[in-house]
Amino acid sequence: MQGAGGTSGGSGKFFLGLFMMCGGFYLLLNNVVVSSSFGLGSRLFGVGGVGITGGAILVPLVIGLAMIFFNAHNYLGWLVAVASFFAMVFGVISTVSLDLRTMSAFTLIMILTLAFGGLGLFLGSLRQGAADDAALDAKTGRVQS
Repeated sequence: MQGAGGTSGGSGKFFLGLFMMCGGFYLLLNNVVVSSSFGLGSRLFGVGGVGITGGAILVPLVIGLAMIFFNAHNYLGWLVAVASFFAMVFGVISTVSLDLRTMSAFTLIMILTLAFGGLGLFLGSLRQGAADDAALDAKTGRVQS
């Protein structure tokens, strides 16, 4: 019975790597603080040097919605409303800030060792079978198709 990567010993490395990788990335993402400065008066993005605020995006959205409710077949109303909605979503996403919590260097090194050491073990367990197949093909003289 073959394990991960086509070898009999690959399953242990596979599951250890998977466990380490999941634990390390969980701890890393658990220490990231996500914040946003989105607000009706805050600058979301700029067009030609002019700052566009959240409130300025709501004005065309309200106008577009009014045009849609007045006449649902009005393409200009749909265009204005959809464009304003996507501008608001873009603004919210672009104001998101990711910061790493304060932690000791030892904690950060342990988290990175778990995450990327586990990734290396995980990928190495999958790759080992290809190397064994190539060595077997070299011994037997078989050509792969």
